[in-house]
Amino acid sequence: MIKLQGTGIYLAALERRDCKKLSDDNEYDFNNPVEPTLFGWSVENSDEWFDEIQRLLKSDTNIRLGIFLNNGTVIGDIALQGIDRRNRSCSLGIGMAKIENQNKGYGTRALRLILEYGFNNQGFERITATTLEINIPTQKVLEKLGFILEGRERKATYFKGRKIDNLNYSLLVDEYNRN
Repeated sequence: MIKLQGTGIYLAALERRDCKKLSDDNEYDFNNPVEPTLFGWSVENSDEWFDEIQRLLKSDTNIRLGIFLNNGTVIGDIALQGIDRRNRSCSLGIGMAKIENQNKGYGTRALRLILEYGFNNQGFERITATTLEINIPTQKVLEKLGFILEGRERKATYFKGRKIDNLNYSLLVDEYNRN
């Protein structure tokens, strides 16, 4: 089993019980909504999510790991997804279940770990990330990690009663190695 150790956190494979805990802990921040989410997520859905993770691992198109505090508590998940081995690229996804675990640096540390793994162990040469234009905290983290804003998909997402832009970022291995 893979375990990527960081400061105060580690990344490791998600077990079925971890998917259930993330589902149980999932909170929506009405004061600072940044991404569309599915309401009504159930235990059965968390089982299906776990099965989907396993299926995608076998197809070699996704690497999804849990974000764990050093005491073993799962607090979120992170993924290298849409893996294109031929072009050595993928996209990045991350989520924290509880609001209390946001804005504490856990996500930034998890992103550093997965980027290190993606570039130096998996041989990716390009990793992309997409976020909503209203998600300023994620934009700041991506830019702090060296991601470059490549483009804007105008009015691409309907969210909070209006159409908003998606922002597309990328980080190349050469840029990563310079940081």
